[in-house]
Amino acid sequence: MSGSTDPSDNPCTACGGCCAHFRVSFYCGELSDGLGGMVPVELTSKVNDHLACMKGTESGHGRCVALVGELGQPGIGCRIYARRPSTCREFSPWEADGRPNPVCQQLRHRLGLPSLAPLLPEQVAPLAPA
Repeated sequence: MSGSTDPSDNPCTACGGCCAHFRVSFYCGELSDGLGGMVPVELTSKVNDHLACMKGTESGHGRCVALVGELGQPGIGCRIYARRPSTCREFSPWEADGRPNPVCQQLRHRLGLPSLAPLLPEQVAPLAPA
């Protein structure tokens, strides 16, 4: 997420929709029993020889085992946030240009949450050089 680093400014801390919608799959090298990975292996399921996913999300539309709190309510969060997989780290409520992520908007609406506003130009992180 671009902009403020204050957790109270993070719309995810009152949503959790993506954590109960997507299959959270990632390269198995991210597992804590692998080559320096951090994702707790006991919270994951094997997808194939190269991929793992968070338990509860195996088929999609299931709640991630690491999600704590009530969907759409303040205080929802990830109990392994600092150790979450790259898939979670890379998902943002906003597109690179500051427009709200359309999938995030849909999931928020399903939970009865308001739409996110676009980020202001000064809140959008500059793109890294290629």
